[in-house]
Amino acid sequence: MDLMFDLFEPRQEYVVRHGKLPHWYQPGVTYFVTFRLEDSVPQQLVRSWHRERNRWLRANGIGTDGNGKAELRQQPELEREYHARFTRQFMAYLDRGYGNCALRDQQAATIVAAALRYFDGDRYHMGDFIVMPNHVHLLACLIGGTQVEAQCHSWKKYTATQINRYLGTCGRLWQEESFDHLVRSPEQFEYLQRYIAENPLKANLKPGDYLHYVACTLRVP
Repeated sequence: MDLMFDLFEPRQEYVVRHGKLPHWYQPGVTYFVTFRLEDSVPQQLVRSWHRERNRWLRANGIGTDGNGKAELRQQPELEREYHARFTRQFMAYLDRGYGNCALRDQQAATIVAAALRYFDGDRYHMGDFIVMPNHVHLLACLIGGTQVEAQCHSWKKYTATQINRYLGTCGRLWQEESFDHLVRSPEQFEYLQRYIAENPLKANLKPGDYLHYVACTLRVP
Protein backbone atom coordinates (compact mmCIF):
# COMPACT_ATOMS: atom_id res chain seq x y z
CA MET A 1 0.00 0.00 0.00
CA ASP A 2 1.37 3.41 -1.04
CA LEU A 3 0.24 6.40 1.05
CA MET A 4 0.69 10.10 0.24
CA PHE A 5 1.79 12.29 3.15
CA ASP A 6 1.09 15.93 2.23
CA LEU A 7 3.31 18.62 3.73
CA PHE A 8 2.73 22.07 5.22
CA GLU A 9 2.10 24.73 2.58
CA PRO A 10 2.88 28.24 3.95
CA ARG A 11 1.06 29.92 1.03
CA GLN A 12 -2.22 28.33 2.10
CA GLU A 13 -4.32 29.33 5.11
CA TYR A 14 -3.26 28.10 8.54
CA VAL A 15 -4.21 28.84 12.15
CA VAL A 16 -2.03 29.32 15.23
CA ARG A 17 -3.64 28.44 18.56
CA HIS A 18 -1.99 29.39 21.85
CA GLY A 19 -1.84 27.39 25.06
CA LYS A 20 1.23 26.56 27.11
CA LEU A 21 2.69 25.72 23.70
CA PRO A 22 1.71 27.27 20.34
CA HIS A 23 0.00 24.86 17.94
CA TRP A 24 -0.01 25.47 14.19
CA TYR A 25 -2.92 23.92 12.33
CA GLN A 26 -3.47 23.35 8.61
CA PRO A 27 -5.95 20.71 7.40
CA GLY A 28 -4.79 17.64 5.53
CA VAL A 29 -1.05 17.87 6.24
CA THR A 30 1.56 15.82 8.08
CA TYR A 31 2.62 16.32 11.68
CA PHE A 32 5.41 15.01 13.85
CA VAL A 33 3.84 14.61 17.30
CA THR A 34 5.38 13.88 20.68
CA PHE A 35 3.41 13.31 23.85
CA ARG A 36 4.83 12.21 27.18
CA LEU A 37 3.91 10.72 30.52
CA GLU A 38 3.13 13.06 33.40
CA ASP A 39 6.37 12.21 35.28
CA SER A 40 8.66 11.92 32.23
CA VAL A 41 10.71 15.06 33.01
CA PRO A 42 11.27 16.44 36.54
CA GLN A 43 9.62 19.83 37.05
CA GLN A 44 12.90 21.47 38.07
CA LEU A 45 14.35 20.57 34.68
CA VAL A 46 11.25 21.84 32.88
CA ARG A 47 11.41 25.18 34.73
CA SER A 48 15.14 25.53 34.04
CA TRP A 49 14.58 24.74 30.35
CA HIS A 50 11.85 27.38 30.06
CA ARG A 51 14.01 30.03 31.79
CA GLU A 52 16.99 29.34 29.53
CA ARG A 53 14.83 29.25 26.40
CA ASN A 54 13.03 32.52 27.22
CA ARG A 55 16.33 34.22 28.01
CA TRP A 56 17.71 33.14 24.62
CA LEU A 57 14.57 34.25 22.76
CA ARG A 58 14.64 37.71 24.35
CA ALA A 59 18.37 38.08 23.62
CA ASN A 60 17.61 37.41 19.95
CA GLY A 61 14.67 39.80 19.78
CA ILE A 62 12.03 37.03 19.68
CA GLY A 63 8.87 37.14 21.75
CA THR A 64 8.34 34.53 24.45
CA ASP A 65 4.60 34.21 23.75
CA GLY A 66 2.97 32.14 21.01
CA ASN A 67 4.00 34.65 18.33
CA GLY A 68 7.66 33.81 18.91
CA LYS A 69 7.35 30.66 16.84
CA ALA A 70 6.09 32.67 13.85
CA GLU A 71 8.95 35.15 14.29
CA LEU A 72 11.48 32.31 14.34
CA ARG A 73 10.10 30.88 11.11
CA GLN A 74 10.98 34.13 9.38
CA GLN A 75 14.65 33.63 10.35
CA PRO A 76 15.64 30.11 9.23
CA GLU A 77 19.18 30.18 10.65
CA LEU A 78 17.94 31.34 14.05
CA GLU A 79 15.18 28.71 13.96
CA ARG A 80 17.75 25.97 13.30
CA GLU A 81 19.82 27.20 16.24
CA TYR A 82 16.71 27.21 18.44
CA HIS A 83 15.91 23.59 17.63
CA ALA A 84 19.55 22.55 18.06
CA ARG A 85 19.65 24.20 21.50
CA PHE A 86 16.21 23.60 22.94
CA THR A 87 14.08 21.08 21.04
CA ARG A 88 16.88 18.51 21.00
CA GLN A 89 17.66 19.22 24.63
CA PHE A 90 14.09 18.52 25.71
CA MET A 91 13.93 15.33 23.64
CA ALA A 92 17.17 14.26 25.30
CA TYR A 93 15.52 14.74 28.71
CA LEU A 94 12.83 12.26 27.64
CA ASP A 95 15.46 9.70 26.66
CA ARG A 96 17.01 9.73 30.14
CA GLY A 97 14.19 7.50 31.37
CA TYR A 98 12.83 9.63 34.20
CA GLY A 99 9.64 8.62 35.99
CA ASN A 100 7.93 5.27 36.37
CA CYS A 101 8.20 4.53 32.63
CA ALA A 102 4.82 2.79 32.56
CA LEU A 103 5.07 2.20 28.81
CA ARG A 104 8.02 -0.14 29.25
CA ASP A 105 5.30 -2.69 30.04
CA GLN A 106 4.55 -4.24 26.65
CA GLN A 107 0.82 -4.54 27.30
CA ALA A 108 0.64 -0.83 28.14
CA ALA A 109 2.65 -0.03 25.00
CA THR A 110 0.33 -2.22 22.94
CA ILE A 111 -2.69 -0.28 24.23
CA VAL A 112 -1.10 2.92 22.90
CA ALA A 113 -0.16 1.33 19.55
CA ALA A 114 -3.69 -0.03 19.05
CA ALA A 115 -5.19 3.39 19.77
CA LEU A 116 -2.87 5.10 17.28
CA ARG A 117 -3.84 2.66 14.54
CA TYR A 118 -7.56 2.54 15.33
CA PHE A 119 -8.62 5.49 13.12
CA ASP A 120 -5.84 5.00 10.58
CA GLY A 121 -7.34 5.67 7.14
CA ASP A 122 -10.39 7.38 8.67
CA ARG A 123 -9.21 10.44 10.62
CA TYR A 124 -5.55 10.30 9.55
CA HIS A 125 -2.94 8.25 7.76
CA MET A 126 -0.65 6.89 10.46
CA GLY A 127 3.03 6.88 9.58
CA ASP A 128 5.89 5.44 11.61
CA PHE A 129 5.64 5.68 15.38
CA ILE A 130 7.46 4.51 18.46
CA VAL A 131 6.20 3.93 22.00
CA MET A 132 9.13 4.60 24.33
CA PRO A 133 9.06 3.89 28.10
CA ASN A 134 7.87 7.41 28.96
CA HIS A 135 6.90 9.09 25.67
CA VAL A 136 5.57 8.57 22.16
CA HIS A 137 6.76 9.92 18.78
CA LEU A 138 4.66 9.62 15.62
CA LEU A 139 4.16 10.86 12.09
CA ALA A 140 0.57 11.29 10.90
CA CYS A 141 -1.16 12.98 7.98
CA LEU A 142 -4.55 14.40 8.93
CA ILE A 143 -7.64 13.66 6.85
CA GLY A 144 -10.50 16.09 6.26
CA GLY A 145 -11.37 18.21 9.28
CA THR A 146 -9.30 16.24 11.81
CA GLN A 147 -7.44 18.65 14.10
CA VAL A 148 -4.16 17.66 15.69
CA GLU A 149 -4.96 18.95 19.20
CA ALA A 150 -8.34 17.20 19.35
CA GLN A 151 -6.87 13.96 18.03
CA CYS A 152 -4.01 14.01 20.56
CA HIS A 153 -6.54 14.59 23.32
CA SER A 154 -8.56 11.61 22.08
CA TRP A 155 -5.52 9.31 22.01
CA LYS A 156 -4.43 10.35 25.49
CA LYS A 157 -7.87 10.21 27.09
CA TYR A 158 -8.61 6.71 25.80
CA THR A 159 -5.17 5.24 26.53
CA ALA A 160 -5.03 6.79 30.01
CA THR A 161 -8.31 5.08 30.92
CA GLN A 162 -7.21 1.73 29.51
CA ILE A 163 -3.68 1.78 30.94
CA ASN A 164 -4.81 2.91 34.40
CA ARG A 165 -7.37 0.10 34.39
CA TYR A 166 -4.73 -2.43 33.30
CA LEU A 167 -2.13 -1.27 35.85
CA GLY A 168 -4.65 -0.77 38.65
CA THR A 169 -3.68 2.90 38.99
CA CYS A 170 -5.55 6.20 38.82
CA GLY A 171 -4.86 9.86 38.16
CA ARG A 172 -3.46 11.75 35.20
CA LEU A 173 -1.20 9.62 33.02
CA TRP A 174 -0.13 12.07 30.28
CA GLN A 175 1.14 15.62 30.26
CA GLU A 176 -1.73 17.90 29.25
CA GLU A 177 -0.15 19.36 26.11
CA SER A 178 1.77 17.73 23.29
CA PHE A 179 4.52 18.84 20.94
CA ASP A 180 3.24 18.98 17.37
CA HIS A 181 5.38 20.09 14.44
CA LEU A 182 4.22 20.64 10.86
CA VAL A 183 6.47 18.72 8.45
CA ARG A 184 7.76 21.03 5.72
CA SER A 185 9.88 19.03 3.30
CA PRO A 186 10.58 15.46 2.12
CA GLU A 187 14.04 15.76 3.68
CA GLN A 188 12.55 16.66 7.05
CA PHE A 189 10.06 13.81 6.76
CA GLU A 190 12.89 11.33 6.14
CA TYR A 191 14.94 12.79 8.99
CA LEU A 192 12.00 12.31 11.37
CA GLN A 193 11.54 8.71 10.22
CA ARG A 194 15.20 8.08 11.07
CA TYR A 195 14.80 9.88 14.39
CA ILE A 196 11.91 7.60 15.34
CA ALA A 197 13.80 4.47 14.30
CA GLU A 198 16.99 5.46 16.13
CA ASN A 199 15.36 6.74 19.32
CA PRO A 200 15.87 3.45 21.26
CA LEU A 201 19.61 3.55 20.49
CA LYS A 202 19.90 7.09 21.85
CA ALA A 203 18.07 6.01 25.01
CA ASN A 204 20.19 2.82 25.39
CA LEU A 205 17.14 0.59 25.32
CA LYS A 206 17.03 -3.10 24.53
CA PRO A 207 14.35 -4.97 22.52
CA GLY A 208 11.25 -5.35 24.64
CA ASP A 209 11.64 -1.90 26.22
CA TYR A 210 9.81 -0.14 23.37
CA LEU A 211 7.37 -0.73 20.51
CA HIS A 212 8.31 0.47 17.01
CA TYR A 213 5.72 0.54 14.22
CA VAL A 214 6.83 1.03 10.61
CA ALA A 215 4.03 2.04 8.24
CA CYS A 216 3.59 0.79 4.68
CA THR A 217 5.37 2.62 1.89
CA LEU A 218 5.16 6.36 2.49
CA ARG A 219 5.34 9.00 -0.22
CA VAL A 220 5.70 12.75 0.18
CA PRO A 221 5.21 15.35 -2.58
